[in-house]
Amino acid sequence: AGEDNKASVVVGVTDDLTGRFSAVDLVRVASAALGGQGGGGRPDMAQAGGPDASKAEDAIAAVKAALEAA
Repeated sequence: AGEDNKASVVVGVTDDLTGRFSAVDLVRVASAALGGQGGGGRPDMAQAGGPDASKAEDAIAAVKAALEAA
């Protein structure tokens, strides 16, 4: 996060796990928690952002919940 309070998220998924998890799906979960929309990339690497860096802990928790639910 910088002075504008925006946050960036990058998610990487190792090759052995791309059958179970998509980096694109996970980064979209994080972006939504940060007040952003979308994000994109490849199943193994994706990036997104959001306008509210104060929600970073929420974004991490949302990704953890998505991983545990899978």
